[in-house]
Amino acid sequence: MTKKYDLIVLGSGPGGYVTAIRASQLGLKTAIVEKESLGGVCLNWGCIPTKALLKSAQVFEYLKKADSYGLKVKDFDKDFDSVVKRSRSVADGMSKGVTFLMKKNKIDIINGHGRVLPNKKVSVENEGEVQEFESSNIIIATGSRSRVIDSIPQDGKKIIGYREAMTLPKQPKKIIIVGSGAIGIEFAYFYNSMGTEVKIVEYMDRVLPVEDKDISSQLSKIFKKSGIEILTSSEVISSNTKGKGVKVQIKSNNQISEHEADIVLSAVGIKSNIENIGIEEVGIAVDKDKIIVDEFYQTNIPGYYAIGDITFGQALAHVASAEGILCVEKIANHDVEPIDYDNIPGCTYCSPEVASVGLTEEKAIQKGYKVKVGKFPFTASGKAQASGHPDGFVKVIFDEKYGEWLGCHMIGAGVTDMIAEAVLGRKLETTGKEILKSVHPHPTMSEALMEAVADAYEEVIHL
Repeated sequence: MTKKYDLIVLGSGPGGYVTAIRASQLGLKTAIVEKESLGGVCLNWGCIPTKALLKSAQVFEYLKKADSYGLKVKDFDKDFDSVVKRSRSVADGMSKGVTFLMKKNKIDIINGHGRVLPNKKVSVENEGEVQEFESSNIIIATGSRSRVIDSIPQDGKKIIGYREAMTLPKQPKKIIIVGSGAIGIEFAYFYNSMGTEVKIVEYMDRVLPVEDKDISSQLSKIFKKSGIEILTSSEVISSNTKGKGVKVQIKSNNQISEHEADIVLSAVGIKSNIENIGIEEVGIAVDKDKIIVDEFYQTNIPGYYAIGDITFGQALAHVASAEGILCVEKIANHDVEPIDYDNIPGCTYCSPEVASVGLTEEKAIQKGYKVKVGKFPFTASGKAQASGHPDGFVKVIFDEKYGEWLGCHMIGAGVTDMIAEAVLGRKLETTGKEILKSVHPHPTMSEALMEAVADAYEEVIHL
């Protein structure tokens, strides 16, 4: 007899497992299908273990700069293998935490490779055995993987993706990182801090090309100062893994040069995991590697939904979670409103950190806004100076006519935590004057946000 559910979720990443929990809270009999480890890429191979690696790099940098804090530290060094093991331990702990949450919320865990079938059914293959399940609703949350391009085909050893970059058996002496989005930048910081010679190759004319130009410029200066070589307006046109390391040909300004490294990390984007999961048989519509959904994540086939990286929203863990919650609340007939994708924060966890929400200055002007722009450097922040993190700034952009908070861009220590104030402020349609009259605690890094707003309105005190 086929087991029946109110909801089956394919994939247990931050989209899938959060969706399943919220569905259970709403009284839906729920199951989740996962072929690897609970928590998906984010908990096991992405967001969480990379932050563990980055923290080790940050601590190592603290030790190297101990003298600047008045401290004497002798005979310290890194243990690359132990750094990797700590990262894996953190990931394992988080995955076990998701297992606990599944049990707590009475969600059935179905291990194996899931495929959607017509008539609201799901088949799951595990170790050669196939089971079928029925469900009133099916949510596909299968996520994404590292995108492979022809010029740098990944072999998992010399040319790698982000998964291998987290678990290399030994630290490379030289690494070339292709792509300077969040993944590329975070690994560039990590390996540089560990003592690896790092080279970044970016096709666009600046690193972190989706960020405000001022942010990109500041990060580039900091990275170059730390010894990272950056090649912008450049592309890898071929690679050769014969011999000891790997050789790549890089085209920059119509000139081709050859470069060598132990490892090449391909960080050129992601590929949706939509193959071999049955969507063709069901008739689910796809466009440009993404499943087409409406504002509440319903596909063109009633009862089938899709969330996360496989849809057209930003490929971010917090977006997938928000989409899943909204999707099941709509299924449960709650009164909900669509997500505002113009108010999604983006974070890059290098050092200094980068965080942003809303329009860049350039895009605001392109959209026809007459803008007020304010900036406040952390060099003028007492907390930043005391903590030894004076690099970076906060930049805010307001519409001059109505005072709408159009964008907020930050680079500095802890800014990935600070950006939430801007997200909430924009959600509540806060004006600059209201930020100025909201008393910020002293001394904190968050004062820089208030001071940046003050600068936009020509009321700044500490500049």
